[in-house]
Amino acid sequence: MAEGLGPTRDSVAASAVETALLADIHRWPQRIANQVDGLRLFHGRGQCFAGLEWLTVDYFAPVLWVVCYRPPPEAFWRVFAAQLSRVMGPQCEAIIVQNRYEKPVVSYCLKGEIPEEGFAFESGARFALQFSGRQNIGYFMDMAPQRAWLCERVKGRRVLNLFAYTCAFSVAAARAGAAEVINVDMSKAALRQGQKNHALNNLDHGDCQLRFASWDIFKSWGRLSRLGPFDVVVCDPPSQQKGSFDARRQYPKLLGRLASMVSPGADLMLCLNAPYLSGQFLIDAMAEQFPVAHYMGPVAGRADFPERDPERGLKVLHFRCPD
Repeated sequence: MAEGLGPTRDSVAASAVETALLADIHRWPQRIANQVDGLRLFHGRGQCFAGLEWLTVDYFAPVLWVVCYRPPPEAFWRVFAAQLSRVMGPQCEAIIVQNRYEKPVVSYCLKGEIPEEGFAFESGARFALQFSGRQNIGYFMDMAPQRAWLCERVKGRRVLNLFAYTCAFSVAAARAGAAEVINVDMSKAALRQGQKNHALNNLDHGDCQLRFASWDIFKSWGRLSRLGPFDVVVCDPPSQQKGSFDARRQYPKLLGRLASMVSPGADLMLCLNAPYLSGQFLIDAMAEQFPVAHYMGPVAGRADFPERDPERGLKVLHFRCPD
């Protein structure tokens, strides 16, 4: 959430919220001064700022990354873009806007040029970013606290990273001393970027054994089982992706399969980003499919990703198996 800009009530006019945001931009140069790790400067998606639900602004030094999820109001956008360029331009090499609502997505610059490659920094780690040509840039900043949580639990342990995408959890685990990480994702391209992320952090030839498997999880239980048992499981699936995963229908089935693939005392971090499913959905599914695992509580998220209704945002829950 933008510092100094409090959550609004539905009764507050959108124009007043827009005015508050324009004023708050003047504080942003101070917020990014000497900032290395990625930072969310404005999180409209959390529904805390009436009328600005379509907008997010991130800082990946030295790039400002603005995402519009629907066409912005024309009059406000002219003022906002000018204000952003004037105030943030001196401290940013590029200000990039992505129109997420266009198909395919379109990216353009308010300042500078789109770099061929950028980087996100997180607690000393580095992740490759791609600012054009795809919807997602290759890194999810909102999961940084969960990666820090993971680092406290993986030393000397075997980790299964399901729906690994570009393997940020694996990088965190390998840096924290995991004995082995198996990354599973259907996308070969995402896993190739995951391998690159490990190389960027000098982990491709380290002590942690790494495996990258471009498997359809629901067709690969036999192969996965033979690689087990696992001491830590990270499961971060898409909410609903055609041909890949449907959380409501397939998450319970997935949990039932995991029950036979973990070690005594295993930790499971289960992620759910479907706004139409609450955290209780996972608790109930675990109680039915994996009843021996104990619910330990939620894994807290980032303060700069405020949610009006936390159950509609990202939910991350910790379960532990008995010893």
